[in-house]
Amino acid sequence: MVHCDICSRECTIKEGRTGACGQYLIKDGVLAERFPDHYLVACPISIETMPILHAYPGATFLQISTLGCNLSCGGCISSIIVREMDAAHRLLKYIPPDRVADLTVEKKCMGIVFLMNDPLASFLTFNRVASEAKARGLLVGCSTNGLFTRASLERVAPLLDFVNLGMKGLYDSSYQACGATGAGAVLHNLESLVRRGVHVEISCMLRSDNFEEITELARHVASLDPRIPFQVMRFIPFESSDLSLEPAIDEAESFCLELKKILDFVYLFNSPGPGYLDTCCPVCKKTVFRRDFYGPMGAKLLSSEEQIPKTGKCPDCGEELCIRGKVMEENFTEQGFEGGYPFTRALEMVEAMVIPLELKEPKEMVRAWELLLQEGNLQSFHHDVQDPVSYIASIREFGRVCERTQRAETLAGYLEEKLSMIDTVLESTSLRPRVYYAMGTPLFALNGGRLENRLVERAGGYSVNRELAQAGRPGRSITAERLNDLNPEVIFISAFISDPVSSFYRKCLKLGINAQAVKTMRIYTHPSPGWDFGSPRWILGLMHIATILHPQLFSIDIMEEANNFYHLFYKMEYLPSAVNRSFSKPSRLWRWNMNESVVPA
Repeated sequence: MVHCDICSRECTIKEGRTGACGQYLIKDGVLAERFPDHYLVACPISIETMPILHAYPGATFLQISTLGCNLSCGGCISSIIVREMDAAHRLLKYIPPDRVADLTVEKKCMGIVFLMNDPLASFLTFNRVASEAKARGLLVGCSTNGLFTRASLERVAPLLDFVNLGMKGLYDSSYQACGATGAGAVLHNLESLVRRGVHVEISCMLRSDNFEEITELARHVASLDPRIPFQVMRFIPFESSDLSLEPAIDEAESFCLELKKILDFVYLFNSPGPGYLDTCCPVCKKTVFRRDFYGPMGAKLLSSEEQIPKTGKCPDCGEELCIRGKVMEENFTEQGFEGGYPFTRALEMVEAMVIPLELKEPKEMVRAWELLLQEGNLQSFHHDVQDPVSYIASIREFGRVCERTQRAETLAGYLEEKLSMIDTVLESTSLRPRVYYAMGTPLFALNGGRLENRLVERAGGYSVNRELAQAGRPGRSITAERLNDLNPEVIFISAFISDPVSSFYRKCLKLGINAQAVKTMRIYTHPSPGWDFGSPRWILGLMHIATILHPQLFSIDIMEEANNFYHLFYKMEYLPSAVNRSFSKPSRLWRWNMNESVVPA
């Protein structure tokens, strides 16, 4: 048996076995990585996608990611790569450290960043590639839970320029719930990194049950330095997490305003509300850096009408904004699912297509994931999932490679039958209500070409989002004036990042939005998440939209349709209370290798 001193769980590993993270084993009495120098992802990203907001704004870095994690956290956004992909190691690509450094230079990146899974799960690989990068004069950063031992921190800290330290909270119980012994190691390492001069930004999940703990964490961080950037990640429940743990958007926004009384720089992620990702001067309150929501856990730096300061100081009062490094004149833009956490959403969408095909183990999806990750396929997949017809074609293709052709044909046929039914009914009318699709808050408009807006069109509506010439992922913020100009008759709120209709309506009134949909209160959410993007359950969303837009034509019992769909393709009851934000998993009660039926615990 050998003692592992990489993370503070300090596993004792027997010959031929692995520790808690599953990524190290003992070979001939020596601790070794299972997949040294093997990567799932190696691609350019902007630093805000990581996310880091106060270092090298707008700069491009080479993202590297592997598999595995030393913790097991409920609702993990990266669960698919830290827990389910272990049997799929042939998806990893061998890239030696010198080649990673070469790629960094070739892609015109300032350095490398390790994110999505924790570098503690590939510590030896990370040290090798970080050492090579530093020898080439490149920058090095990572996102980590910070559970280094004192010995491993001594090895890695001299190689780090910046860190996003993902903290589970302040209390031991929060870490014990994830498998760690307590918070002590992280608190020690936070102080050590700050003392060493490493640029540190804190990120933490805000759930409906931990507002008090996150407030205490903010006070602790302020005791070290009130100017440490503090990123609040509004919890999005995935996997087995309960939807009730997701705080409302307006609650999270109000909470962050309170935290700004404790810390100078507080940011709210996973919430498209305008302004909460901006950097404001703590003295004169001028907005200096503007950013937009850029998918789960991400942000995008926006250009300003005024010249963005290159010195990291407020242009009005000269106050230091604690910005490390220079600001880039041009920002890198990731394509489709490339870079950051949207990549894991692509993996989850593939899983969503094949779970109804009666696969029983994640390893049965390896061929589907291999097809996705072939050269150029990730981009084409991003295009294909935006349209019902090409989405159905993808189901057939993944069914073929997973050897579930007959079952895939059953699912594809079901979707086509419902599409045909809706098309036939709509032949009797030329009425096309004007529809606006928002994500979370009124002023975040989903891109016109996304599936949500195409469902509107297939359901007999006119998507006003098509009139917005915009890029961004998954959309961009617009002004209240622009929304009033669009004057939609109906508004739908995204089923992924959503908001109760009552809250959304109040925000419309506060913002001065007087579009027809607001006047008549024709604002709608879907009965369940996953009904308008990412999952075959979009067919339920399509039928729901059709009944809203054309009630005189459609008399579909949506709840009955949902129950039939769940029985046909998941072998379980449709229980709205058990559904969460996961694209792939139809319910928080669903498990791999599940029985023929599932009932609530």
